[in-house]
Amino acid sequence: MRSTPALRRRRLSRKPERRRKKPPQTPAEGEGDPEFIKRQDQKRSDLDEQLKEYISEWRKQRAKEEDELKKLKEKQAKRKISRAEEEQKMAQRKKEEEERRVREAEEKKQREIEEKRMRLEEAEKKRQAMLQAMKDKDKKGPNFTIAKKEAGVLGLSSAAMERNKTKEQLEEEKKISLSFRIKPLAIEGFNEGKLREKAQELWELIVKLETEKYDLEERQKRQDYDLKELKERQKQQLRHKALKKGLDPEALTGKYPPKIQVASKYERRVDTRSYDDKKKLFEGGWDEISKDVNEKIWNEKKEQYTGRQKSKLPKWFGERPGKKAGEPETPEGEEDAKADEDIVEDEDEVEEEVVEEEDEEAEEDEEEEEEEEEEEEEEEEEEEEEEEEEEEEEE
Repeated sequence: MRSTPALRRRRLSRKPERRRKKPPQTPAEGEGDPEFIKRQDQKRSDLDEQLKEYISEWRKQRAKEEDELKKLKEKQAKRKISRAEEEQKMAQRKKEEEERRVREAEEKKQREIEEKRMRLEEAEKKRQAMLQAMKDKDKKGPNFTIAKKEAGVLGLSSAAMERNKTKEQLEEEKKISLSFRIKPLAIEGFNEGKLREKAQELWELIVKLETEKYDLEERQKRQDYDLKELKERQKQQLRHKALKKGLDPEALTGKYPPKIQVASKYERRVDTRSYDDKKKLFEGGWDEISKDVNEKIWNEKKEQYTGRQKSKLPKWFGERPGKKAGEPETPEGEEDAKADEDIVEDEDEVEEEVVEEEDEEAEEDEEEEEEEEEEEEEEEEEEEEEEEEEEEEEE
């Protein structure tokens, strides 16, 4: 910062400060008094002793705290060591438990594989025995048998359990199955002649397997044809059944049952019949309804007839007509009893006629059913004859 003339003049105009002189110190009161000095020395000595006591007490307290701290540190060190040992033991125990679990899982897996292999071996043996029995059997039987469903684990059939298997399980079963179907080749140390014999044996095995494969394919074709034929027969029977019930011929051949008409489309009133009542109409319920209506009408007519006013015949004073010689006189009331007996006899005759008509209808129904069964048996025999002729032609 540059100095200006005004600043210079101001600096020159300042007067030097004068130092103030301190007043002379006077001696303190009682400074030269020996009693005062002695009291001051006594106070200092008391303070020193008190301070020493405080210091010694503090050191004792400090030493005590250090001892406690040392004990706590030792205890903490011991606890750390024991905790480390416990953790080490726990880790060792966990390791052993894990090893045991892995070992048990491996053993279980090996057992399952062994059981599966044994089961597949038994199935293969049964299959081979069945194929051998089929070859040895001269008499021709059915192309297939329908086995009953057997519920396995969790209510699932064997086929459902096969479908639910994963790809890894199927691969594993395939490996196990191939392991005992495909025998390992032990050709070490074979000469040329033995190798030729082994090749010939393998060639014969291939021919045998191809023959079995062809036979099974042909059998499957035949089974497909038979299933198709059985389905057609079933459809035909369902058509006849639908026609008997008064339904459309294709009503029962579909996937779902026929629809039941809930209400007439030509009437505006609500149909109050229940679903079961309407369903029974298609199961022959109309006959039951007509029978109930006829029975009701019959009972009404019967009550009307029995409740009529009975008019008595005029009393005959002379000899009654039709009286034979030697017969006694007719007492009063006997004519009414006879009339009632005639009515009862007429009713019994009517009931017997109704029962006979019902028996005749039941016999006619049974005869129709027997005729239908005979026709079906004849059709089956004709189809079997045609199949035998076709097989003979194929042979």
